[in-house]
Amino acid sequence: MNYFVEGLQGSGKSTLVKRLADRYKDHTVFHEGDYCPVELAWCTWMDEDSYKKALEKYPSIQKEIEDKTVTEGTHKVMRYTQILTDIPGFHKDMEQYEIYNGRIPLNEFEELVLKRFSDYNGTNGIFECSVFQNIVEDMILFRCMSDEEITAFYAKVKEALSGKDYRILYLESEDIRKNIDHIRKERSDDNGNELWFPMMLEYFNSCPYSVENKKAGEDDLIEHFCHRQSLELKLCNELFKDKAVVLKSKSEEIENYFR
Repeated sequence: MNYFVEGLQGSGKSTLVKRLADRYKDHTVFHEGDYCPVELAWCTWMDEDSYKKALEKYPSIQKEIEDKTVTEGTHKVMRYTQILTDIPGFHKDMEQYEIYNGRIPLNEFEELVLKRFSDYNGTNGIFECSVFQNIVEDMILFRCMSDEEITAFYAKVKEALSGKDYRILYLESEDIRKNIDHIRKERSDDNGNELWFPMMLEYFNSCPYSVENKKAGEDDLIEHFCHRQSLELKLCNELFKDKAVVLKSKSEEIENYFR
């Protein structure tokens, strides 16, 4: 059985992933940024030429780059966010080779996502936000797709996963603002300076969806999260109803699931 853990930021996905890993010792955990067979969050998707140029540009960390890179056909998947370096601009440079945030044409994006889901025939995997979060964010914020268009795409995802043994465990946030406030404090430095939230806000404020719809600031970001959760719950309850389990975030429902 493969488990896909989904939910908004701050809903408790990492905690649930740990619970699953502790319970199912024979399963492999895939966090964001890991080399993952079904998705590419925080990793590059580079052709051979771009990869060679990266090695030439950053010779002092060539070994680290090679150690964090997997070859898939004609492409290189580099776990670049796992490379610790103080070289100015390295991570920003590698970010351009991600597939999300509208960086590749929609037809290529959809084809690549569907192929990874379709090709994966492994079992005993625990995946953190590999089905919804990064894909849905890309489609709403950077491609300005409608709920109907996104739902049509996920009908193809369901088909790509057809015949595979999996469950989607979705953590529904009942108080989204409270959960966001919690991770704002959690993801701060020792002096209390927020690290995650300012970057999240800048990411939201500058995306095509926000620019086009004149959205900006904390309230509009929370509104976006509410919309995203509503759409993802609809996908779970209607499209994936035989494969999805919706659990209230940080509640007794999670405990009951493990009984």
